[in-house]
Amino acid sequence: MALLQSSSHFLISNHSLSPNNSNSNNNQIPKFKISKFVSLQYWIGKTDRIFRIKCTGEESIIRTTDGGGDGGNGKGGFNGGDDSDGDGDYDEKEFGPVVKFDEVVKEAEKRGANLPNGMLEAAKTTGLRRLILSRYLDMQGSAWPLGFLMRHCAMLRNRMLADPSFLFKVGTEIVIDSCSATFAEVQKRGNDFWAEFELYAADLLVGLVVDIALVGMLAPYVRIGKQSVSSSSFGRFRHACGTLPSSMFEAERPGCKFTLQQRISTFFYKGFLYGSVGFGCGLIGQGIANLIMTAKRSIKKSEEDIPVPPLIKSAALWGFFLTVSANARYQIVNGLESLVEASPVAKRVPPVAMAFTVGVRSANNIYGWMQFVEWAKLSGVQ
Repeated sequence: MALLQSSSHFLISNHSLSPNNSNSNNNQIPKFKISKFVSLQYWIGKTDRIFRIKCTGEESIIRTTDGGGDGGNGKGGFNGGDDSDGDGDYDEKEFGPVVKFDEVVKEAEKRGANLPNGMLEAAKTTGLRRLILSRYLDMQGSAWPLGFLMRHCAMLRNRMLADPSFLFKVGTEIVIDSCSATFAEVQKRGNDFWAEFELYAADLLVGLVVDIALVGMLAPYVRIGKQSVSSSSFGRFRHACGTLPSSMFEAERPGCKFTLQQRISTFFYKGFLYGSVGFGCGLIGQGIANLIMTAKRSIKKSEEDIPVPPLIKSAALWGFFLTVSANARYQIVNGLESLVEASPVAKRVPPVAMAFTVGVRSANNIYGWMQFVEWAKLSGVQ
């Protein structure tokens, strides 16, 4: 699709924008005058194309009926609005029909709910899928703190709309991780466990924060509406990251198709994010533990006291461990969970998927903690 400019006139057809074209047919839109072009977005539907043209002080949304789209858009995530990839029948079967703006407002008023700005904007332009709307209305009315977070925390809201079991997975990860950490630390440290209790406490504190990051960063999430692309380098980089799947093995579906290159890029991108989180949490967690250890020794010294671990080296170990080990293990865990959740057995009996989540995350956490303690001892950090 091309964009050409001639003074201040543009003409839209189903394949291009061309200036001052006098030829006209059913696939073209009469030209119009604008003050200054800002951005152009378009979506491919099953039987039409929708163009959004933004200019200084005005915005035009135009629909052309040109006979359909051209397959997946490679944008990833779930689309809470209209069809964008020519698979509307499948979308409707899985996510329900598109609910237009007037009906969305009526449903929200009936439930006494206010829609977030992003959902409201999507409802105005393309509508919202029935399942997405009903999930939000149900969850925003939940007891505190879930209802409050659904209304005000977009990161949680978008993940809960895509996967209602997201909080169950986070809670499972935290409980299992705490138990697994204790088991692994006792096994690896043996008779030195109580003498090295501060190290165990630091590992546990960092681990709890990391658990939320590990689950949240790989969780699928709904992307309401369409994202505009900034012309700046950072804007293009951010958009490119936004097109990646949430995890390397995220399942494909209409509006959610990924290339092999995107999946490989996801592994390294998530590894970088995990490493950053691990290093930051390591600084905080180990810093707190070091303060406790130093204060304890200033009050009473003992021959059984172990040396205070180096702060930067400990944080670097956390960052490296999350980048290499945790990233690979949790990518695999997410892929296995997706396979089980999509199976006919799990769809008929949902507790099967929940039991599998508990089992696979238990095994992953026990192995991960034992590996971390071993790496910490080999590196001389602990």
